[in-house]
Amino acid sequence: MLANKLFAKKIGPMTVIRRQRGFSGMQIFMIVLLTMVLTALASFFIIKTYIFPSPFSPVTLNAKEEQRLDNKLSQLGWQVERKDDRHGGAGKLEPEPYRERDADRKVTFSEKEVNAMIGRNPDFAERVAIDFSDNLASAKILIPIPQDFPIMAGEILRVNAGLDIHLDASRRPVVALVGVSLMGVPIPNAWLGNMKNVNLVGEFGDRGFWTSFADGVDDLQIRDGELYLKLRR
Repeated sequence: MLANKLFAKKIGPMTVIRRQRGFSGMQIFMIVLLTMVLTALASFFIIKTYIFPSPFSPVTLNAKEEQRLDNKLSQLGWQVERKDDRHGGAGKLEPEPYRERDADRKVTFSEKEVNAMIGRNPDFAERVAIDFSDNLASAKILIPIPQDFPIMAGEILRVNAGLDIHLDASRRPVVALVGVSLMGVPIPNAWLGNMKNVNLVGEFGDRGFWTSFADGVDDLQIRDGELYLKLRR
């Protein structure tokens, strides 16, 4: 086949002959080579990110941030054990009169603090990462596949999930599953038991954890980078 072609175009009574140039052999070779390189890079990115993802880097806090987080956890009733506590240091209990202050019912956790709490657990430190945006809590989870599983045994599965968290018009907490994706592919709602966009508090709020949770919360907000919680009296 000739690389160059002739074609005619009529302009009024005259006919103009033009020469149309096709791609040369070198141009075709470069296009094919570029396509192969881009495909290889895209495949490497997909395999590295979704099929064989690297462990997450645990979030760490400096001493001041650790102290601030421990105070918040103590405010919610958690007894935080530090290294010096085990040697009779600053963690020794001191008697004090009981009191309730409205300010003590309000707690704000930053996204960094929540991920640092996860990082304290060695089972989740490199496997779970949390993100906060307006009314949305998102999680990235790395799940190891058992060695006796018939497919991808011993590999790591990447799962992304999102929860819509806010208060409804009656000031009751709403916790609804936005969606779940597996290696970047969204899972159909039918495979999730049709639980997408279903208020878990309303669906299961007549008993157990959700009832206690809803009854004890006066305000709940997920904002960009932080979680705000206010407990009832």
